[in-house]
Amino acid sequence: MNQDVKKILKIVTFFVFFLFIVIYAFFRSRDLILGVQIKNVNIVDGAKVTNSILRVTGNAKNAINLTLNGREISIDQEGNFNETIALLGGYNIINIKAKDKFGYSDEKNYKLIY
Repeated sequence: MNQDVKKILKIVTFFVFFLFIVIYAFFRSRDLILGVQIKNVNIVDGAKVTNSILRVTGNAKNAINLTLNGREISIDQEGNFNETIALLGGYNIINIKAKDKFGYSDEKNYKLIY
């Protein structure tokens, strides 16, 4: 009976240790698994704006290259960006593309009317 308890305890300990390693590996590699993500952009798709100058802010998590309407813009260490663009009269499309170090990309398009 004592041998069975020791054997079960060893198996449970090994299982808990293995589970801990799997969870740790997932959290360390989640940036690779999830890829680049553009989020928290302050533009409402389909909105009508009255000012010809628009400040575009947001976050491109895990990005190393970010373009706004085909023009490369700078981002900080956390992936935050802040850029000002001029709108033309009528229908405007704002295109944001982000690329990470593994080649994954994310693209968002916002349509505005000025």
